[in-house]
Amino acid sequence: MKPTPVFLAFAAVLSSTLAAPAPASPPEKRANPQGVDISHYQGTVNFNTLKSNGLSFVYIKATEGTTYTDPMFSTNYDGATSAGLIRGAYHFAHPDTSSGAVQANAPSGNECYGLSASAMVSWIKDFSNTYHSSVGVYPVIYTTTDWWTSCTGNSASFASTNPLWIARYSSSIGTLPAGWSYTTFWQYADSGANPGDQDEFNGSAQGLKNLALG
Repeated sequence: MKPTPVFLAFAAVLSSTLAAPAPASPPEKRANPQGVDISHYQGTVNFNTLKSNGLSFVYIKATEGTTYTDPMFSTNYDGATSAGLIRGAYHFAHPDTSSGAVQANAPSGNECYGLSASAMVSWIKDFSNTYHSSVGVYPVIYTTTDWWTSCTGNSASFASTNPLWIARYSSSIGTLPAGWSYTTFWQYADSGANPGDQDEFNGSAQGLKNLALG
């Protein structure tokens, strides 16, 4: 994901179920596990290298709008699984093209997509509730504080249900959207030592595993 004027995406809860044994090295016992989010733009990614570099998790682009599926999603997901990384998928939302329910079920400008704040809140609820009905958990909301304030009227309606993934390329997270007292993930840079955007989990390695296990 890249910070443009449009900031709304949804990420699935991470998964730690492995299709192949994890590398023999023990898990890191430190706070704030590091990760990345990637898409086909990063090309071929060596997930074993990410693991050896100390990363714990990766979010992988799966879908956008109602018609686009990232061509590298399956390859990236399988690669992350084989390397023993905790991984999840994300959907880049297009509230101007269809309802939230349609995009929650999909294969899977104006900065607010032409929607009023109340209409945007309704759209996000439509997506979030449809996803919850299907999967049993609420999706992670990825946004910036500026976009959330402008396009939802700084709604506090989701803080009690949806984990927050804040994007802010700075040395500190800054003010969070209304209702959230902390962020679950922080995207703090769009490049770094590892491919993709650079992310941090707000908690311990065990907390990340607990999130992945639901």
